[in-house]
Parts: sequence; C-alpha cells; structure tokens
Amino acid sequence: MDKKPELPHLDGKLLIAMPGMGDPRFDKTLIYMCAHSADGAMGLIVNKPAVDLKFSDLLDQLNITPAKSVRPIKVYFGGPVEHGRGFVLHSKDYTTKDTTLEVNEEFGMTATLDILEDISQGNGPDACLLALGYAGWGPGQLENEIRANGWLICDAQAALVFSDKNEDKWNGAIESLGFDPRLLSAEGGTA
Repeated sequence: MDKKPELPHLDGKLLIAMPGMGDPRFDKTLIYMCAHSADGAMGLIVNKPAVDLKFSDLLDQLNITPAKSVRPIKVYFGGPVEHGRGFVLHSKDYTTKDTTLEVNEEFGMTATLDILEDISQGNGPDACLLALGYAGWGPGQLENEIRANGWLICDAQAALVFSDKNEDKWNGAIESLGFDPRLLSAEGGTA
C-alpha cells in the first residue's frame, strides 16, 4: 500500500485556490493559514473585502467610540465558517497576553475585542486586517484538497497580505512561485 507523503505544517503560509476548484466561494481566493495540525486547519481569506461593511460600522455595532484620527482598516470575508465572528490578522508588533496566536515571526492573530478597541484608539498593530468568519478544515481534509490539486502553497509576505490591492493578491502570490497565473490549468495530475 502506498503511503501518502506528509505535507509540511502550513502555519504562516498562503493557500492559493487553483482554477476549477469547484467551490465558487473560493474562486481566486488567497488564504493565510493561521493554524494547521493533525486535528485540522484554520485560515483567513485575505483578498475578498466584505461588501458594504466598513470598520466604522462595526465599531458602531460594538459600541466602540474611535479616536478622531483612527485609520480605517479593511473588513474581509474571512471564510464560510462562523461569519459573525471577527479575527484580526496583524503584524507582530502587537500582542496581548493569552489571546494572541503567534503564528510566526511576522504574523499574529487576535480574536478579542481588545484589539479592536486598541485599533480604534490608534494603539493597534502597524499592519492588520479584520476578517469576519474563517476557512476551516477537519483532520486530513485540507491535505486531501492539496493532493487533488485544489490549492497551491507559497510563503506569506506581509506586503502582499496587508496590501490594499485585493484584486492583485491572487496573481501576486502565484507570481511569487515563479510562474505566470495565465498558465494555470483547471486540470491537475500527479507525477
């Protein structure tokens, strides 16, 4: 019986949706992986802004009064799981004890109101995005999707993840692998 090769842990990597994946929610999607283990995986879509929802609207809903000079941050559709829950993906210059998941040397993820309050007062991280919902996989599910050519994997670069040019992120991630996105095919194979 052939043993399937193990995939590396994907914490801090980007998943790039392949053409022809079959799930329209993930068409040309770029997902930052926050956690990956034998128990499953969790990531945040970083290139699909939430339609008609602004950071200021969210602060109003949460009864958080921002400082007058607060910088607006983009709100994203983070994935189809728990879309009423917010996650802030951010640079490592910000951390809260016991509530920040330190993904790697560059990125952290915090899912408490504290970070929204800090951002609203100008005390948050240098770079961040707010995702509502997340993408999640059960044990072995993501590995099977990768083996079925559903996803490409690349290193996450903060400049790409936190860029305001969402329409360029998918292509930029593919180009970081050294090839032209127009050359991707919806058909896959194995060697």
